[in-house]
Amino acid sequence: MKILMSLVFFLFFTPLLWSQEEEGIVALKEIDSLYKEDQFYIGVTYNLIGKQPEGLSQSGFSTGIHFGYTKDMPINKRRNMAIGLGLGLSFNSFNQNVLISETNTNGFAFNIINDAEINFNKNKFSTYMLELPLEFRWRTSTAVDYKFWRIYAGFKLGYVFANNTKFIGEPDTIKLSNIAPFNKFQYGTSISAGYNTWNFYFYYSLNSIFDSNSKIEGKNIDANAIKIGLIFFLL
Repeated sequence: MKILMSLVFFLFFTPLLWSQEEEGIVALKEIDSLYKEDQFYIGVTYNLIGKQPEGLSQSGFSTGIHFGYTKDMPINKRRNMAIGLGLGLSFNSFNQNVLISETNTNGFAFNIINDAEINFNKNKFSTYMLELPLEFRWRTSTAVDYKFWRIYAGFKLGYVFANNTKFIGEPDTIKLSNIAPFNKFQYGTSISAGYNTWNFYFYYSLNSIFDSNSKIEGKNIDANAIKIGLIFFLL
Protein backbone atom coordinates (compact mmCIF):
# COMPACT_ATOMS: atom_id res chain seq x y z
CA MET A 1 0.00 0.00 0.00
CA LYS A 2 2.80 2.36 0.91
CA ILE A 3 4.56 1.54 -2.33
CA LEU A 4 1.37 2.26 -4.30
CA MET A 5 0.85 5.62 -2.56
CA SER A 6 4.49 6.57 -3.19
CA LEU A 7 4.10 5.71 -6.87
CA VAL A 8 0.91 7.79 -7.15
CA PHE A 9 2.64 10.72 -5.42
CA PHE A 10 5.61 10.47 -7.79
CA LEU A 11 3.51 10.23 -10.94
CA PHE A 12 1.07 12.97 -9.96
CA PHE A 13 3.09 15.60 -8.09
CA THR A 14 6.46 15.41 -9.82
CA PRO A 15 5.15 16.88 -13.12
CA LEU A 16 3.51 19.71 -11.13
CA LEU A 17 6.77 20.53 -9.37
CA TRP A 18 8.66 20.52 -12.65
CA SER A 19 5.95 22.68 -14.20
CA GLN A 20 6.16 25.24 -11.38
CA GLU A 21 9.95 25.35 -11.63
CA GLU A 22 9.77 25.85 -15.40
CA GLU A 23 7.17 28.60 -14.94
CA GLY A 24 9.48 30.32 -12.44
CA ILE A 25 12.35 30.20 -14.96
CA VAL A 26 10.11 31.54 -17.73
CA ALA A 27 8.81 34.30 -15.44
CA LEU A 28 12.38 35.28 -14.56
CA LYS A 29 13.28 35.40 -18.23
CA GLU A 30 10.21 37.51 -18.91
CA ILE A 31 11.19 39.94 -16.14
CA ASP A 32 14.69 40.24 -17.60
CA SER A 33 13.42 40.70 -21.13
CA LEU A 34 10.95 43.41 -20.13
CA TYR A 35 13.12 45.17 -17.54
CA LYS A 36 13.32 48.93 -18.10
CA GLU A 37 13.05 52.14 -16.12
CA ASP A 38 10.02 54.00 -17.45
CA GLN A 39 9.64 56.74 -14.89
CA PHE A 40 7.66 59.74 -13.78
CA TYR A 41 9.80 62.58 -12.52
CA ILE A 42 9.31 65.77 -10.52
CA GLY A 43 11.98 68.38 -9.88
CA VAL A 44 12.42 71.55 -7.87
CA THR A 45 15.15 74.03 -8.82
CA TYR A 46 16.73 77.32 -7.90
CA ASN A 47 16.90 79.37 -11.10
CA LEU A 48 19.85 81.57 -11.98
CA ILE A 49 20.44 83.95 -14.88
CA GLY A 50 23.70 83.36 -16.69
CA LYS A 51 25.53 85.73 -19.05
CA GLN A 52 24.02 88.66 -17.17
CA PRO A 53 24.20 92.05 -18.89
CA GLU A 54 25.84 94.84 -16.94
CA GLY A 55 23.63 96.07 -14.12
CA LEU A 56 21.36 93.00 -13.97
CA SER A 57 21.10 91.32 -10.59
CA GLN A 58 18.80 88.77 -9.02
CA SER A 59 16.93 89.12 -5.76
CA GLY A 60 14.76 86.82 -3.70
CA PHE A 61 14.34 83.15 -4.53
CA SER A 62 13.71 82.24 -8.17
CA THR A 63 12.11 78.83 -8.44
CA GLY A 64 11.34 76.16 -10.99
CA ILE A 65 8.99 73.17 -10.89
CA HIS A 66 9.38 70.41 -13.45
CA PHE A 67 7.48 67.16 -13.97
CA GLY A 68 6.81 64.62 -16.68
CA TYR A 69 7.30 61.06 -17.91
CA THR A 70 10.30 59.36 -19.53
CA LYS A 71 10.19 56.29 -21.78
CA ASP A 72 13.20 54.05 -21.11
CA MET A 73 14.83 52.14 -23.99
CA PRO A 74 17.71 49.86 -22.86
CA ILE A 75 20.60 49.51 -25.31
CA ASN A 76 22.68 46.69 -23.80
CA LYS A 77 22.08 43.13 -22.61
CA ARG A 78 22.56 43.96 -18.93
CA ARG A 79 20.02 46.79 -19.40
CA ASN A 80 21.94 49.19 -17.17
CA MET A 81 22.39 51.61 -20.07
CA ALA A 82 19.52 53.13 -21.97
CA ILE A 83 18.19 56.01 -24.01
CA GLY A 84 15.39 57.96 -22.34
CA LEU A 85 12.85 60.02 -24.28
CA GLY A 86 10.34 62.04 -22.30
CA LEU A 87 7.62 64.65 -22.26
CA GLY A 88 7.11 67.13 -19.45
CA LEU A 89 6.15 70.58 -18.22
CA SER A 90 8.38 73.22 -16.66
CA PHE A 91 7.32 76.34 -14.73
CA ASN A 92 10.05 78.90 -14.00
CA SER A 93 10.25 82.30 -12.34
CA PHE A 94 13.17 84.75 -12.26
CA ASN A 95 13.25 87.58 -9.72
CA GLN A 96 15.57 90.31 -10.99
CA ASN A 97 15.88 94.06 -11.61
CA VAL A 98 15.12 94.42 -15.33
CA LEU A 99 11.84 96.26 -15.93
CA ILE A 100 10.01 95.10 -19.06
CA SER A 101 7.44 97.59 -20.33
CA GLU A 102 5.50 98.40 -23.48
CA THR A 103 6.49 101.30 -25.70
CA ASN A 104 4.27 103.72 -27.63
CA THR A 105 5.09 101.86 -30.84
CA ASN A 106 3.77 98.50 -29.54
CA GLY A 107 7.28 97.31 -28.83
CA PHE A 108 8.93 96.45 -25.53
CA ALA A 109 11.61 98.25 -23.54
CA PHE A 110 14.13 96.67 -21.15
CA ASN A 111 15.60 98.90 -18.46
CA ILE A 112 17.68 98.28 -15.36
CA ILE A 113 15.75 99.51 -12.32
CA ASN A 114 17.60 102.15 -10.35
CA ASP A 115 16.86 101.44 -6.68
CA ALA A 116 17.64 105.03 -5.74
CA GLU A 117 14.93 106.35 -8.06
CA ILE A 118 12.26 103.64 -8.13
CA ASN A 119 10.73 101.82 -5.18
CA PHE A 120 9.41 98.35 -5.94
CA ASN A 121 8.34 95.26 -4.03
CA LYS A 122 8.54 92.69 -6.80
CA ASN A 123 9.88 92.41 -10.31
CA LYS A 124 9.98 89.06 -12.09
CA PHE A 125 9.28 87.22 -15.29
CA SER A 126 7.98 83.67 -15.63
CA THR A 127 7.99 81.08 -18.39
CA TYR A 128 5.82 77.99 -18.89
CA MET A 129 7.34 75.33 -21.11
CA LEU A 130 6.51 72.04 -22.74
CA GLU A 131 9.73 70.01 -22.62
CA LEU A 132 11.16 67.10 -24.57
CA PRO A 133 14.14 65.53 -22.71
CA LEU A 134 16.49 63.11 -24.46
CA GLU A 135 18.92 61.32 -22.15
CA PHE A 136 21.70 58.78 -22.07
CA ARG A 137 21.04 56.77 -18.90
CA TRP A 138 23.44 54.70 -16.80
CA ARG A 139 22.36 52.95 -13.57
CA THR A 140 23.21 50.03 -11.29
CA SER A 141 19.66 48.67 -11.23
CA THR A 142 18.54 45.10 -11.89
CA ALA A 143 15.18 43.54 -12.67
CA VAL A 144 14.42 43.22 -8.96
CA ASP A 145 16.45 46.08 -7.44
CA TYR A 146 14.62 49.41 -7.32
CA LYS A 147 17.22 51.26 -5.22
CA PHE A 148 20.29 52.07 -7.27
CA TRP A 149 22.82 54.68 -8.33
CA ARG A 150 22.20 56.58 -11.53
CA ILE A 151 23.64 59.19 -13.88
CA TYR A 152 21.33 60.56 -16.57
CA ALA A 153 22.80 63.13 -18.97
CA GLY A 154 21.34 64.61 -22.10
CA PHE A 155 19.63 67.37 -24.03
CA LYS A 156 16.36 69.11 -23.33
CA LEU A 157 14.25 71.03 -25.85
CA GLY A 158 11.61 73.39 -24.50
CA TYR A 159 8.72 75.25 -26.13
CA VAL A 160 7.53 78.34 -24.24
CA PHE A 161 3.76 78.22 -24.58
CA ALA A 162 3.14 81.07 -22.11
CA ASN A 163 5.03 83.81 -20.32
CA ASN A 164 4.33 86.76 -18.06
CA THR A 165 6.08 89.63 -16.33
CA LYS A 166 5.12 91.42 -13.13
CA PHE A 167 6.37 94.70 -11.67
CA ILE A 168 4.85 95.86 -8.37
CA GLY A 169 6.11 99.25 -7.37
CA GLU A 170 5.95 102.97 -8.10
CA PRO A 171 4.48 104.73 -9.91
CA ASP A 172 2.39 101.89 -11.42
CA THR A 173 2.01 98.13 -11.35
CA ILE A 174 2.92 96.62 -14.72
CA LYS A 175 1.75 93.15 -15.75
CA LEU A 176 2.30 91.70 -19.21
CA SER A 177 1.36 88.30 -20.63
CA ASN A 178 2.54 86.28 -23.62
CA ILE A 179 4.80 88.96 -25.03
CA ALA A 180 6.97 88.48 -28.12
CA PRO A 181 10.51 89.07 -26.76
CA PHE A 182 10.77 85.63 -25.13
CA ASN A 183 12.37 82.97 -27.31
CA LYS A 184 9.71 80.37 -28.08
CA PHE A 185 12.23 77.56 -28.28
CA GLN A 186 14.77 77.16 -25.50
CA TYR A 187 17.20 74.28 -25.26
CA GLY A 188 20.12 73.13 -23.18
CA THR A 189 22.04 70.31 -21.55
CA SER A 190 21.02 68.57 -18.33
CA ILE A 191 22.41 66.04 -15.91
CA SER A 192 20.91 64.27 -12.91
CA ALA A 193 22.79 61.96 -10.57
CA GLY A 194 22.07 60.28 -7.27
CA TYR A 195 20.79 57.24 -5.43
CA ASN A 196 17.24 55.88 -5.34
CA THR A 197 14.60 58.64 -5.31
CA TRP A 198 16.87 61.59 -4.41
CA ASN A 199 18.97 63.03 -7.22
CA PHE A 200 20.94 66.19 -7.90
CA TYR A 201 19.83 68.06 -11.04
CA PHE A 202 21.61 70.66 -13.20
CA TYR A 203 20.45 72.36 -16.41
CA TYR A 204 22.35 74.87 -18.55
CA SER A 205 20.56 76.65 -21.39
CA LEU A 206 22.46 76.89 -24.67
CA ASN A 207 20.44 79.80 -26.03
CA SER A 208 19.16 83.04 -24.56
CA ILE A 209 15.88 83.62 -22.75
CA PHE A 210 15.05 86.61 -24.96
CA ASP A 211 15.18 87.08 -28.74
CA SER A 212 17.71 89.16 -30.67
CA ASN A 213 15.45 92.24 -30.65
CA SER A 214 15.63 92.51 -26.86
CA LYS A 215 18.23 95.06 -25.81
CA ILE A 216 19.39 97.04 -22.80
CA GLU A 217 20.95 100.37 -23.79
CA GLY A 218 21.43 99.10 -27.33
CA LYS A 219 23.13 95.84 -26.33
CA ASN A 220 21.60 92.41 -26.92
CA ILE A 221 20.40 90.52 -23.86
CA ASP A 222 22.21 87.19 -24.09
CA ALA A 223 21.09 86.05 -20.64
CA ASN A 224 20.43 82.32 -20.35
CA ALA A 225 18.80 80.07 -17.76
CA ILE A 226 20.71 77.94 -15.25
CA LYS A 227 18.76 75.59 -12.97
CA ILE A 228 20.14 73.76 -9.94
CA GLY A 229 18.11 71.55 -7.64
CA LEU A 230 16.70 68.13 -6.92
CA ILE A 231 14.80 65.72 -9.12
CA PHE A 232 12.80 62.71 -7.93
CA PHE A 233 12.17 59.61 -10.05
CA LEU A 234 9.10 57.46 -9.44
CA LEU A 235 8.29 54.15 -11.14
